[in-house]
Amino acid sequence: MAGVFKGIRGLAIVSVFAIAGCAGGGNKQVTEGTPVADIMALAEAEVARGDYKDAAEYYNEVERLHPYSVEAKYAIIGAAKAYHEKQMYPESRAAAARYLDFYPTTAEAPLAMYLIALSYYDQIIDVERDQRNTFRSLQIFSELIETYPGTEYARLSEEKFGIALNQLAGKEMDIGRYYLKRGHYVSAIERFRVVIDDYGNTGQTPEAMFRMVEAYLSLGLTGEAQAAANLLAAQYPGNEWQLDAAALMSGG
Repeated sequence: MAGVFKGIRGLAIVSVFAIAGCAGGGNKQVTEGTPVADIMALAEAEVARGDYKDAAEYYNEVERLHPYSVEAKYAIIGAAKAYHEKQMYPESRAAAARYLDFYPTTAEAPLAMYLIALSYYDQIIDVERDQRNTFRSLQIFSELIETYPGTEYARLSEEKFGIALNQLAGKEMDIGRYYLKRGHYVSAIERFRVVIDDYGNTGQTPEAMFRMVEAYLSLGLTGEAQAAANLLAAQYPGNEWQLDAAALMSGG
């Protein structure tokens, strides 16, 4: 994901010539006596080359060989970023979680939690399939917003929270439409009510209200259908679903 590496602090780097001579071989270039600055430089060189797996391995070597160094802190979050870029999501989560265990109050802690949430978010699939990743991303985005309010990553989490929430609402809508199409009107109404009551103002809400009008009319419950249409008109006046509901209620 472009931009994940934004904001890395400046670190000691060996010369360009040394990097060019050593980079590209994974952690094979590192020995017990390799200075921490050299390992960090190798990791950064691999990031620049787009070889994120090797970069993560070098960052891991920093943590392994120099666990109490200042660089080790940045190496852990660097590994989490690199693994995410490589779409190695379990490894990214593990590194980010380890960072939070060690450094929960640092400036990079919100980023670590964001990477954990993002590892689930980036695996969200279409609404017709299992949504466990969507649900898990929502949980962590919510925790981040509460734990680190006012940060850049809280703001980014709010944006993605809304998208993920709409995804879950879409799943409920998909099931509700399935029931509606097959004449299981009560079950359909239950699903549409979940969208309205539990998911707030998402892009799915106006249609959910309209579908409730359809389902109630199919059951012969004109009063309930009118109440749903009135709620739709009050909350989304002029919306295409509101206009369709009005036409439906008028017999158009």
